[in-house]
Amino acid sequence: MPPPPPAPPPRSHAAIPVALVVVGIGLYLARFTVLLPALFGLALFWAGLAFLSTRLNPLSPHFYLTTKPSWSAIGVVFLGAAALVGGAYAMYRAQYAPLLPHL
Repeated sequence: MPPPPPAPPPRSHAAIPVALVVVGIGLYLARFTVLLPALFGLALFWAGLAFLSTRLNPLSPHFYLTTKPSWSAIGVVFLGAAALVGGAYAMYRAQYAPLLPHL
């Protein structure tokens, strides 16, 4: 009798490198307009809420998945969102980049 297949891991850290790449792209695009890092930050915040819902909300269908995002992945996504939104606000206050890109 062959051994049973291995169970999937209970937690996934796959969102960490993706969040770091999104933060890097958002900071790179900040030199053209301040709105892009703010929008990327809001998208990361939305994704963080979705990941948090998979861990805490029993009414979510994703709550019953066998592999869920790890707490560290959720934290990195929220920290990336805060860094992008805070950085966009600081750049706006310092007039580092225009609010709208020059066309």
